[in-house]
Amino acid sequence: MSKQKSNKANSGTIALNKKAKHDYFIEDRFEAGLTLTGWEVKSLREGKVQLVDSYVLLKNNEAFLLGAHISPLTTASTHVVADPTRTRKLLLHAREIDKLITGVQQKGFACVPLALYWKGHLVKCEIALVRGKKDFDKRQTLKERDWDREKQRVVRDNQR
Repeated sequence: MSKQKSNKANSGTIALNKKAKHDYFIEDRFEAGLTLTGWEVKSLREGKVQLVDSYVLLKNNEAFLLGAHISPLTTASTHVVADPTRTRKLLLHAREIDKLITGVQQKGFACVPLALYWKGHLVKCEIALVRGKKDFDKRQTLKERDWDREKQRVVRDNQR
């Protein structure tokens, strides 16, 4: 029997923000680099990050990731005073920042991170320009998802 690798090691995804996909309509996606310190990279390799309540702040033609919680490893960061929720700078092109700023200035739009992932040896953050969902939109999404699941069951049972 062959030894199977863990699914987490095969994929480049470090963390997902599932709450953002539930609470918002995703209008436009961007890929941004992330400025990190050494202990943060080690923690990301271990998967010790949460994006649930994080958001992107656009200020002075720069983008910053706020609220992302990267837990410090006890073995890696003994000599450093680690702040798990510090503000991290996002690396974007000027025209991408301009698109985000004009989008956020419209009523009902926000900018949130969707995922952190590896691209080669670099950490990338997928951010999105999003529009908030109302409660009835969330219920409609759940109904559509259940209906799609039911259709797949019917098709699968009829093929047998």
